[in-house]
Order: sequence, then structure tokens, then C-alpha cells
Amino acid sequence: MLPVTAAQMREATNGTLYGDGDLTVTALSTDSRQITPGVWFVPIVGEKFDGHDFIDKALEAGAAGCFCARLPETLRGDKTYIQVSDTKRAMKDLAQWYRGQFTLPVVQVTGSTGKTTIKEMIATVLSQKLNVLKTKGNFNGDIGTPLIMLELAPEHQAAVIETGMDAPGQIRNMGEMVQPDFAVIGNIGEAHMEYLGSKEAILRAKCEIFENLRPGGVAILNGDDEMLRTVTLPFETLRCGLGENCDVRVENVEDLGVEGVRCTVRTGKETYPLTIPAPGVHMVYAASMAAAIGERLGLSKEEICRGVGAYQPAGERMRVERLAGGRVLLNDSYNANPQSMGAAIRILARTDCGKRIAMLGDMKELGAATEPGHRAMGQLLGELGIDTLLAVGPFCKEYMVPAAKEAGCPDVRWYADKKEAYEDLLAAYTPGSVLLLKASHFSGRFDLVADFLRAYDFRD
Repeated sequence: MLPVTAAQMREATNGTLYGDGDLTVTALSTDSRQITPGVWFVPIVGEKFDGHDFIDKALEAGAAGCFCARLPETLRGDKTYIQVSDTKRAMKDLAQWYRGQFTLPVVQVTGSTGKTTIKEMIATVLSQKLNVLKTKGNFNGDIGTPLIMLELAPEHQAAVIETGMDAPGQIRNMGEMVQPDFAVIGNIGEAHMEYLGSKEAILRAKCEIFENLRPGGVAILNGDDEMLRTVTLPFETLRCGLGENCDVRVENVEDLGVEGVRCTVRTGKETYPLTIPAPGVHMVYAASMAAAIGERLGLSKEEICRGVGAYQPAGERMRVERLAGGRVLLNDSYNANPQSMGAAIRILARTDCGKRIAMLGDMKELGAATEPGHRAMGQLLGELGIDTLLAVGPFCKEYMVPAAKEAGCPDVRWYADKKEAYEDLLAAYTPGSVLLLKASHFSGRFDLVADFLRAYDFRD
């Protein structure tokens, strides 16, 4: 973050300043436990906590000052305060003002599934030529996004910002900070159906991304997505995918199983032979979108191909891990919905191995799609010949397990908690087997199952 004075922050947030307007700040923090000297503290108000209760602690730890919606009873003379109507809104307003200090291409990414994959792919490609700022981890909400935007610095030549949502208005809110030159929607699925009620409502919420597209900006869409095909926009739009309607066309797709995917991407300007080092045919959408944006930003054919080949999955997102005895772990444990789980099961089915095991947990936030979504996954397991299903959670018990049995999956077991499955998992996970881990983020931390297996001393 470039140095910003308290007076500038007051002006950006329309707040009231108490203290030294010449105070210079180069970092913000919303966590009173991670204060470093000179940082500016932002107390966030949540459903079960109020960061204002920790202002004194943050200042004592070295924070130079803070935003506050309610002033402390006693103001310290050696600290600076800016009173605002809402601290989260103040952080957003500051980030929006700060973004305006930079002229560089910015990519905003959203979608129901695979946002992080697309963000990582685009950032990896662009970084072959440019110094790229990108969203870190899952900082894709209304707190993480302003913090990322405030990391912009003169050395950055591009930024790739991931934005998620679970309610209308959130993408618009973040778009006001991001002000994208490229607005990317990966797909429209059933994630967050619980909150928005229908795919049509999800589409409307995702399309808020276009409201802040800068003049001359470009929309990048999944050209094969049924919902996105209904979108007509008053500015340049590039549709990426396999269909004949696509402006950026993917051809000659070769599924290499866990080794990845080969394909050819054709734009109106160039042809790119790509090797994607991550499994799943769905990866061609991220690769084609990255190629389209890279081409627009002046990357060479060699740089784009090299960037796609350098992609690495972030976190617990379809990471192929090799364990003792020729065991393969498909660690896709970060999150799940019917689209992403179906793609993961297909990757499992195409893996050359002795036995295919799926350890799956509940998919959350699906609303009316909860029953059909879980039943569809159970049916898919049987249709694709998966050998063993270890299912965890009440939705799996009620819907996925019976559907998998009816579809002919030969070994189906259910557990109330993931740890209850460990003994059966170890017995089933014989040498040469492949195991898929997949569940919603709020279904009991399936990444801990991966940790358990990595630490286990397999003796074959």
C-alpha cells in the first residue's frame, strides 16, 4: 500500500477526523490479534462480535489509529481516529478511492464454481510478462477484496481479483472497488441457491459485475453455459468454450486423466496449442479465458502457452497427490456443489488405477437443489463404475447413498462424521487405489482427511 495520510482517508470515507491528519498509513488490519506498529485498525461488526470492543487492545499493540462507527469513551492523544457511519463501508470507500490512483488493467472474476481456478490460471499466464497482483486464498468477499485492492503498488502491471457472493448487491459493491477492464463469469450453477432461490436470480447477481466495467472493457463468458448464453451485453463480449457460437474456440481436447488436458485454443488472431497440467476437461474454460485476456494484453504465443503449462492449483482444489504404494489422492476438499462434484467424480472415473474410492460429504447452500443435487451425484457414481463410496453427513445419508445403491455402486457406506470413516477408509485404500475427497467447506473440513492420510505410515 502506498502511503496514505489520515486526511486523505477522512476525505475518501467522508468521516470525521480526530487527531493528526498528517499521519501516514501503509497497511490496514481487521484483526486486533495481528497488529504491527503503525497499522490502521478497522473494527468489523459481525453477527456475534463487534471489533469496536478491541480498539483499545489494537492501539495498545501499536496501531496508529482506527476507523470507528462509535467513538471510544476516551480518545488517546497519541492516536488518530476517523469516525464513519459504517467501518466496513469505510474500508470499501478507501479501497475505491485508492484504486483510482492507478492506471493498470484489472481482471474481475466471478462465477458459481471454479472462480479461484480461473483467477489462478489468468494470473499465472499474465505473470509470464507482467507483475501481477492477485487475490490471495479465499479473500474474495467484502472484507478481503478491499484489503487486496489496497495492496496495489507502482510495480504492479496488472491485477486479477476474484469476487464471490451469497446475496444480491455484493458483486456490484466489490466491482465499485475493482473497476475492471475485463469482467469474467466462469459459469452459473446451483451454489448459493439457498440464499438466492433460483439460477435466474444467481445469474442476475453475477451479472452485476458488468455494471462497473470501465470504458472499452471486455466481458469474458463461458460460451457453453446455458444461462450465460442468454446474456446480451452492450459492449464487447468474448465467449470461450467448445461450442460453435464461441469467439474463443476450444478444439482437439485430449483428456489425459490425472496428468491433465491437451487442447487447441483458437482466437480471431492466433492458435494456441495448450497443455494444462491439471485434471478435468472443465479446465479448458480457464485456459481459454486466460489465453483471450493474455492476447489482449500483448502477451506472445510462447508466453501464453508457457503460462498455461505453469498453472498450479491453489489450496485444496483438485490437487493430485501421490502417496505410498502407488496410491493417488485427488484432493479437491476445499468446497463442493453439484457442478464441481460431478466434474471431480468424472476425473476419478477416468483415472487408471486398481480401485476408485470417493469419500464425499454434504453439499451445502443448495436450497431446493439439495435433494436432486445429492441424488444426481449418487447416480453418477454408479453410472461411472466407482467402486466405493464413503459418504458423510445427513444430506448424503438421505439422498446420495440410496441413489448410489440404486445405480449399482457396489460398496456404499455412510458415516455421521468423517473420523468414523477412517478405519474403513484405510482398509479400502489399498496399494494402487485412487481416492477422491470432496465436500462443502462447511461440511467438516475434509482437508483434515488429506492431512491424516499424508501423515499415516502405510505399510504395504
